[in-house]
Amino acid sequence: MHKNGSLIRRGAVIAAGGAAALVLAACGSNSGSSAGHGGHATTSPTSSASTAQGQYNAADVAFAKGMIPHHRQAVEMAGLALTRAESVEVKKLAGEVKKAQGPEIKTLSGWLTTWGEQVPAEGAMDHSAHGRGGMMTAEEMDKLKNSSGTAFDTAFMEMMIKHHEGAVAMAKTEKADGSFAEAKTMADSIITSQTAEIARMNDLLGRN
Repeated sequence: MHKNGSLIRRGAVIAAGGAAALVLAACGSNSGSSAGHGGHATTSPTSSASTAQGQYNAADVAFAKGMIPHHRQAVEMAGLALTRAESVEVKKLAGEVKKAQGPEIKTLSGWLTTWGEQVPAEGAMDHSAHGRGGMMTAEEMDKLKNSSGTAFDTAFMEMMIKHHEGAVAMAKTEKADGSFAEAKTMADSIITSQTAEIARMNDLLGRN
């Protein structure tokens, strides 16, 4: 009995050792496969994009995604002013807004594409973006479209002041929280130019 028990125990140890070896081999195989495929596929593009484009963070992405629809609406408003405004000064201001913000939309979109982020769709401003960051509602935009002459000039400037104030606030957040150097530079430019334009519009409205 003693001899038979020893043989049984020895067989169990050998079997357990063989099973452990199989498990270790399987783990080694899986780990090699993961590193060879999933690991490189997920980390390499991220690191290379970061190296090529500079370090960026969630605040930079939020800035770009928020500013694109914001700029699009400002360009739309400026386009209306170029044909409907009565004041030469208002038309001049609208032309400057369109000239500055059109190229910035392309730059912001380029950053998002490089970062592997989705560029906001053209219609994004008609939904979630309304009411935030000084964005005009659909009703406010309709009011502007249905105005002309001095009434248009007043409505345009009042709305654009609110719009610019929202952009300046977004830009200040980017300067404080962002890490992408080019985005912070754009934010600084937006703060400077749009603060000056707010002052100009307040002058034209007789508020200063």
